[in-house]
Amino acid sequence: MKSYIMAGAGVVGSVIAGALGGWDTAVVGLCSMMALDYLTGLGVALIAHKSNKSESGGADSRAGFRGLVKKCAILAAVAAANILDMVSGSNYIRDGVCIAYCVNEALSMAENLALLGVPFPKIMLDALEVMNTQKTKTAKEGK
Repeated sequence: MKSYIMAGAGVVGSVIAGALGGWDTAVVGLCSMMALDYLTGLGVALIAHKSNKSESGGADSRAGFRGLVKKCAILAAVAAANILDMVSGSNYIRDGVCIAYCVNEALSMAENLALLGVPFPKIMLDALEVMNTQKTKTAKEGK
């Protein structure tokens, strides 16, 4: 039974890695950044109770699930970029998508760390505040 489970996990993992264009540095980096962002987000909700994803600021299973769905959507975008690479005969689209989402995850993680009270230089905190204000403004405008 154990060997069937391991074989099944291997097949599923291989299919996912193939869809993402392989398990290389770009995908490992993106998955690592997504995991770190998710964990720091959990810290904001569970430890600091400052999450903007729930009314209480604490942990919310729906918010956590939405976060995981968004992470899966990012991986779907990487898979689509991989298809574009295959069709166009290039190797740059998928890597560009991975890098863009890595930067996005890093910014989100920095926001989470700031909410947890990790000290940052003032200029970095000001930049995060400007980005957060712009994001809120764009969301309210429905763009």
